[in-house]
Amino acid sequence: MNVPKPKSRPWEKAAKKHQHLRWSEVEEERVNEKISRKLAVGQNAMIGRLHLAKGAVVPPHKHLAEQITMVMSGSLKFTIGGKDIVVEQGEVLVIPPNVVHSAVALEDTDDVDAFSPLRLDWLTGDDAYLKTGKSTLKK
Repeated sequence: MNVPKPKSRPWEKAAKKHQHLRWSEVEEERVNEKISRKLAVGQNAMIGRLHLAKGAVVPPHKHLAEQITMVMSGSLKFTIGGKDIVVEQGEVLVIPPNVVHSAVALEDTDDVDAFSPLRLDWLTGDDAYLKTGKSTLKK
């Protein structure tokens, strides 16, 4: 009996050797009309460089990965546990795994998000919450 091979995962090959990337050369993905991102992916961790236009919404979601967000310019209002936290240029927010959170861009914002383990939903395109702006959490 033949067992089909899993679909190709191009990031797995790239993660097995060192990488020297220039953000200017990394392909930008347009996630929705207000959010775009570029990714650098290793074996166990990844970073995303995101641009969020003013008013961009990241709906409530959670993931297995710990998240560290550093705002490079602009500001984001996160909601975690019913509390709002504004993260401005030069500030960092650490979000533990499996914690429901959301965000709104208070102005045009550039940030860097680090994740460990990998966000497979981002890598496989299974991040409908971000693409549609609607939470996929079950109530």
